[in-house]
Amino acid sequence: MGLGGCILLIAAGAILAFATDWEMDGINLTVTGLIMMAVGVIGVAAFTNARRKTVVPPGATVIETDDDHHHRHGL
Repeated sequence: MGLGGCILLIAAGAILAFATDWEMDGINLTVTGLIMMAVGVIGVAAFTNARRKTVVPPGATVIETDDDHHHRHGL
């Protein structure tokens, strides 16, 4: 599930929890909506955490640059 699916879960859960007054036997829609919102928030957190990780393949060449020419020395 991508970021869009997680946001959809949060939105649908909020609608079920706060914007409906439906009554169903055996199902509490408020609790169902809160669970959907919690799963959506966990999904967003997992998605953004997974996107933050930088993978460097083994044997990759690291290029270092000398940025000293941008600084003034001796002042």
